[in-house]
Amino acid sequence: MSTAVIRAEGLGKRYRRGMAETRGTLRDALTNFARAPLAALRRPKQEVFWALKDVSLEVRDGEVLGLIGRNGAGKTTLLKILSRITRPTTGWGEIRGRVRSLLEVGTGFHGELSGRENTYLSGSILGMSKREIDRKFDEIVAFAEIEKFIDTPVKHYSSGMYVRLAFAVAAHLEPEILLVDEVLAVGDINFQKKCLGKMGEVARGGRTIVLVSHQMNAMRRMCHRVVWIDDGQVRQNGNTHEVVNVYEAAMSKDGEAPLGSRVGDHSRGYFTGWEIIGPENTSPHLLDSVRPVTVRFTLKLPERIKRGKHGIALFNAERQLLWGWAAYELDLEAGLHDFIYRFPLLPLKPGIYTWNVSFWDREELIDWGDLTPEFHVAIPSFQHSLDVWSGLLNLPSEFTVHSRSTALTSRPSG
Repeated sequence: MSTAVIRAEGLGKRYRRGMAETRGTLRDALTNFARAPLAALRRPKQEVFWALKDVSLEVRDGEVLGLIGRNGAGKTTLLKILSRITRPTTGWGEIRGRVRSLLEVGTGFHGELSGRENTYLSGSILGMSKREIDRKFDEIVAFAEIEKFIDTPVKHYSSGMYVRLAFAVAAHLEPEILLVDEVLAVGDINFQKKCLGKMGEVARGGRTIVLVSHQMNAMRRMCHRVVWIDDGQVRQNGNTHEVVNVYEAAMSKDGEAPLGSRVGDHSRGYFTGWEIIGPENTSPHLLDSVRPVTVRFTLKLPERIKRGKHGIALFNAERQLLWGWAAYELDLEAGLHDFIYRFPLLPLKPGIYTWNVSFWDREELIDWGDLTPEFHVAIPSFQHSLDVWSGLLNLPSEFTVHSRSTALTSRPSG
């Protein structure tokens, strides 16, 4: 059994909010006192809250651990403690090995230095020699796609350029432990796919990864184990599919606010979830037989929308678009609205799929993003047994052979 490279016991982090910072001159202070002496003497209220409470975990050498949970649950705080960026209030943690953290845009780079200089600086911090960095340098620049800007100070980079270089450095300079937060959402969809592919390659190389993400497909594909952080505490720790399924089910309850991967003005409305309906289905998010399928998507609106637009798309695990549709000029009152789709057949291969939905008020985005839980298809495969001949569709068919013999000579009857 591999040894533990990350250990934490009873980690807690306490913060104070409501501490208004007072700035200004002595004259300002005297003026404020003259106007309201009691208010000036009254100390601002302090509210204490725990971002983390009694969190214990262990990560073994070569393991890929996923951290999931809603925004503000404490995932990033935990990574900052493990990265030694933040000191815990209670408990202790230790990490053994060269660590590279990619927690937020700007982590680990000096704004005045160029991309080239920051790359060599990062490698030196990891204990690498110049020769080792030289061997990786061209590969890093090519992956980040910033060849023309590699000698420009990174303070002039866009957020996308910055995070591309930061990820390329973190993934290619071979730290023994890689801590990655949801910063990859800054990049476009192609770069996100590229990063996930690279992290899969890093994981297969035997390095330890702790990954925070709202992309449940990525978690299922990459992680050996998942920890669900909820309100600063470990709510569940175990098998990836088991924990992710429970988490998605909890997040999809009616009235639940959207996950962080969804965008829009959610104060004006959002999709609360989706489910397969009908007496035939055994699970609301699982398709296990070839038959007509009815799917319901629920939209919650606190106010009337007179000219709404709705879009929907179905993606597979490789983020290939399989189907899309849209509706326009929707006049909807405040309340819950069920969008019903009836499919005579969904010829999908076994696997995991994602419904992507959107709703607009004319040109104003109200909600857009992937719904949870993901769509599981567990019907048999009707395709060729070799992957190279296995296409996108999974169409059932019947195959028979009818042999017809043709006589070469004919004999007269009679």
